[in-house]
Amino acid sequence: MEGNFRKNIAPGLLVKIVQKQDQRNGELTVGVVQDILTKSPQHPHGIKVRLDTGEVGRVKIIMDEDE
Repeated sequence: MEGNFRKNIAPGLLVKIVQKQDQRNGELTVGVVQDILTKSPQHPHGIKVRLDTGEVGRVKIIMDEDE
């Protein structure tokens, strides 16, 4: 599932984000959502979140439990 819609994202979800410094190379970071930072219901580049590790980025992939 893609992370362009705020309604699909909740604290505690396992996601893959792209951090600001990794936007050019496309490297994804895996983590658990702590806070949702984007206020609008959708964003074309992904909803911005803060992971429980403190890293901030835009959600590219919402992972299933089996991934």
